[in-house]
Amino acid sequence: MRTGTVNDAMSGEEEAPERDESAAQIASLFFRSRNVIIAGRIDDKLAQKTVTHLLALAEDGDGPINLFISSPGGHVESGDMVHDMIRFIRPTVRTIGSGWVASAGALIFIAAERENRFCLPNTRFLLHQPSGGIGGTATDMQIQAEQLRLMRERFDRMFAAATGQTEERIREDTQRDFWLNTEQALEYGLLGRVITSADELPE
Repeated sequence: MRTGTVNDAMSGEEEAPERDESAAQIASLFFRSRNVIIAGRIDDKLAQKTVTHLLALAEDGDGPINLFISSPGGHVESGDMVHDMIRFIRPTVRTIGSGWVASAGALIFIAAERENRFCLPNTRFLLHQPSGGIGGTATDMQIQAEQLRLMRERFDRMFAAATGQTEERIREDTQRDFWLNTEQALEYGLLGRVITSADELPE
């Protein structure tokens, strides 16, 4: 077994501040870029982190914010939190899909106005009705079923307003998993524009 030397220990102590400084520089550059990333499952922790970042950028200035989304979806209310904050803050938020934008991820995506909804060429979109487990007493199950019905109606209204489709069309299309590629998303009104480079984003 190799025993560490005093020099090894000193070297490790010297490297730690360098790593911290490098991480701080990256964080500073990322903040100044006015980019926000949502990647992975959407839950309360990711929503809190995203909203905090959006509020900090809004406080920093009124320039546009780019919100990159690659998510399989997740908790609806966490998606609602981010969706509402995008509309609440003063700066324009441009949502940019990459990979896949599904379920609660799509709910966040449509918070931007259609002309500010972008995606990269290989993005796929998935829409479906919100769902949740129902259990407990008969009364509890009735309450849960009613809440699920109200959530589905709200979902239909929001996506109809965002796409220009009717609520009936949204309801029909999303009874099952409703996948769209970039061309289909454009035609459906979900997407504003496909881009391949940051240079294609408006100033």
